[in-house]
Amino acid sequence: RRRERTRTITMSGGQAILGDEASVDKGEGARMASFVGAIAIADLVKTTLGPKGMDKILQSTSGAESVSVTNDGATILQSIVVDNPAAKVLIDIARTQDSEVGDGTTSVTVLCGELLREAEKLNDMRIHPMTVAAGWRTAVDVARAALEASAIDHSADEAQFRDDLFKIARTTLSSKLVTLEKDHFAKLAVDAIYRVKDSLDLEHINILKKAGGKLSDSFLEDGLLLAKTVGVGQPKRVEGAKIMVANTSMDTDKIKIFGSRVRVDSMTKVAEIEEAEKDKMRAKVARIVAHGINVFVNRQLIYNFPEQLFAEAGIMAIEHADFDGVERLAAVTGAEIASTFDHPELTTLGSADLIEEVMIGEDRLLRFSGCGAGDACTIVLRGASQHMLDEAERSLHDALCVMQQTMKNPAVIYGGGCGETLMANAVEEAAKSVPGKKQLAMESFARALRQLPTIVADNAGFDSAELVSQLRAAHHAGHKAAGIDIRTGEVGDMEELGIKEALKLKLHVLLSAAEAAEMILRVDDIVKCAPRQRQ
Repeated sequence: RRRERTRTITMSGGQAILGDEASVDKGEGARMASFVGAIAIADLVKTTLGPKGMDKILQSTSGAESVSVTNDGATILQSIVVDNPAAKVLIDIARTQDSEVGDGTTSVTVLCGELLREAEKLNDMRIHPMTVAAGWRTAVDVARAALEASAIDHSADEAQFRDDLFKIARTTLSSKLVTLEKDHFAKLAVDAIYRVKDSLDLEHINILKKAGGKLSDSFLEDGLLLAKTVGVGQPKRVEGAKIMVANTSMDTDKIKIFGSRVRVDSMTKVAEIEEAEKDKMRAKVARIVAHGINVFVNRQLIYNFPEQLFAEAGIMAIEHADFDGVERLAAVTGAEIASTFDHPELTTLGSADLIEEVMIGEDRLLRFSGCGAGDACTIVLRGASQHMLDEAERSLHDALCVMQQTMKNPAVIYGGGCGETLMANAVEEAAKSVPGKKQLAMESFARALRQLPTIVADNAGFDSAELVSQLRAAHHAGHKAAGIDIRTGEVGDMEELGIKEALKLKLHVLLSAAEAAEMILRVDDIVKCAPRQRQ
């Protein structure tokens, strides 16, 4: 076909419609540019897929040149800057997958890339994109029905459901840096999610990173840990705490001289001004104390003078609790963040059974136990380096997000390529009864689905063609729980191996990848607007 690139579009009379710097990629050129960009992004993260996937080093060249090591698809894709519009679509679906489900970001990107790779072959066969899209939609319906039919729901059996959650967490963590300690971290994640099962709010699970020790030294702590210390002369332990969480300035005991000038004729006048400032602070502290609190947590700094006033009143004052810490404290203690103190009856205070100072490693922290707005817990991560701790936090966050979704939608399916093979077989079987070119589109969809276990096997160094054909044969023989045993390189029983995934995760991967691939497939023009001129 004729490939065409024009700087301007002209009417029959010769009059230009688009400006000089605007451009249009038309027809085949636009479609191929979209395919190439999206497939390149999928190939970038393809090697990170599966339990034996490789890691990437992300190096920032701006500022402090930070370095991070990760195999998390969303983290990798968010850190790269692309110019291709189709590549941006893939990055966007990975970000959506991360926010909605927490895991499966690499899977959704790779599946979308494989669908477009198949679409490129169909395009070369002169099959119209709308025919391909129609075939894909039929294939998605068939695949979804097959996946939902294979799902298992143990929510009625508490012990069995908890075991399912443990296996889901372990499967999620198998492809992460913490895979050697996946049993330990899976248990931490399950225990943590059960602590907050009433609210299922992940904000109530605080993850604290402390360098030192090894990954297996990580532990779950009851209550919320805050990496702050108590002021001088204030109580280190408070029982039956009434907590005010505030975001207010507590540094007005010093004269602000920036932008102002004070003329005095004696040092006595200076002392009077300073005393007036202190009187203002005394009045502010008195208004805070009048709320009947015994713990005051402030987002901003608390200077020496107000700290002394709080100590005299027997109040524990915690300064400079970062914004996340203040928000989380307000959520778990039931407090509302206050900034004015004139109406105590309108202020909502938080509560906790006990606040005390504890030592973790060489650091002092504050532990809030028995918080008023529900149970809270803290997972303390230990590790050899900050890079390892950052990746462990990302891995644990993925596992917690998946389990949060599983608590809401308790259906689970088998992992290890079992779900993809089930869907591919169902789509191929349904394609036999579909006349016309739509059949080719459905068969291409099945091939794309089968690429996921193929890539997992390739990344582990196995003969993927042999392994996937054995897996396909096992499913046709009626072994519906068959999947790839990544440890031995053979087809194994996923029920015996305990490899399970959340149905919500796999459905989201299927639907998001199909929708994004169809969106890119339907493109026939790429119009680049002229840049805005500087005045």
